[in-house]
Amino acid sequence: MAMSFLKRIYTTTLAEHFKDGPEMAFLAGPRQVGKTTVVRNFQDNAIYLNWDNEDHRRLILDGPGRVANHIGLKKSPVVIFDEIHKYPQWKIFIKGFYDTYASHTNMRIIVTGSARLDIYRKGGDSLMGRYFLYRMHPLTVAELLAPITSDREIRAPVELPNDQWQNLVRFGGFPQPFLRGNNRFYNRWRGSRLSQIFREDIYDVSRVQEIRMVEILADLIMQQAGQLVSYASLARKIRASEDSIRRWIGILESLYYCFSIRPWHTNVSRSLRKEPKYYMWDWSMITETGAKNENMVACHLLKAVHHWTDIGHGDFNLFFLRTKDKREVDFLVSRDGIPWFLVEVKSSDAGLNKNLAYFQKATGAQNAFQVTINEPFSESDCFSVPYPVKVPAKTFLSQLV
Repeated sequence: MAMSFLKRIYTTTLAEHFKDGPEMAFLAGPRQVGKTTVVRNFQDNAIYLNWDNEDHRRLILDGPGRVANHIGLKKSPVVIFDEIHKYPQWKIFIKGFYDTYASHTNMRIIVTGSARLDIYRKGGDSLMGRYFLYRMHPLTVAELLAPITSDREIRAPVELPNDQWQNLVRFGGFPQPFLRGNNRFYNRWRGSRLSQIFREDIYDVSRVQEIRMVEILADLIMQQAGQLVSYASLARKIRASEDSIRRWIGILESLYYCFSIRPWHTNVSRSLRKEPKYYMWDWSMITETGAKNENMVACHLLKAVHHWTDIGHGDFNLFFLRTKDKREVDFLVSRDGIPWFLVEVKSSDAGLNKNLAYFQKATGAQNAFQVTINEPFSESDCFSVPYPVKVPAKTFLSQLV
């Protein structure tokens, strides 16, 4: 697949954001997910200031007034502050700049970051009411088909071209390896991304000195993707305290290396309540086929619940279901605190998992799906079926975000 500028759903998300009001837009997501490309192509002649650029950094350090003079307020520009969260006083700077120069003009401000912009909220959020946060994810089936926001959560099913589907499964959803579709490039890209995380980013967000131990932990999490995680077991393997394990995993989550989902336990007897599962933001890293397929679906679901929440459709969350007697379903999506649909992932066609019916009855979820990766696309709208049903992944994923 030839390299080209790939339109993303976040371009229309930003456009709609600035139609609704003067608040700043925060765009947060992993390294190399495409944030800079999106914001720099959002509007011609946008003012772009990158904290990693020495000249831009000096300008920002001179204060809001110096930046305002550099921009020229009569232009009513789009102003982009990229990676500014690396500046320890970034919130004070942004607050002062917005309150003094932007809140009463037509200036539009976009702040991007490759570490979670919400991890700096300790002691209260001094920017509350001045911005909305949008979480940017890798490419997914629905975004490749139609990179636009929708007034409804669920879309009509559309088939993704097979070459794009194969690239998505093999190389993941980060734009560069997806577009290249080349094993040798992918291997170099993956090594570079991991090096940036462990050699640069960890130092930017923490004071962790045991980088090698964090790398070992990260590898163990990748090997256990989709499995219940025991902090005590990880601590024994790495020979570190449980508190250190929890802290290091928190750092890896903040850098979009992995994410956790928790068990849903309301109205489910003998449900697990504490043990989380962890998944990778880049499912292409996983070698075992079943775990990789489950992780790919998990990423699609997480992107959907984040996007639906961020654009105001409601409060959506992602959970899994498991009881102490080992009844289990891979995922549950809730809407405004109420179970909406269940998802069980299979690599190939298999008998319908009886736990779908069990948990659908227990939770009252509207839909229950057994999503099969290797089945051919079907045009049927799976969300119109109120009972447990098997559905091809190509169909189900095309109906999300």
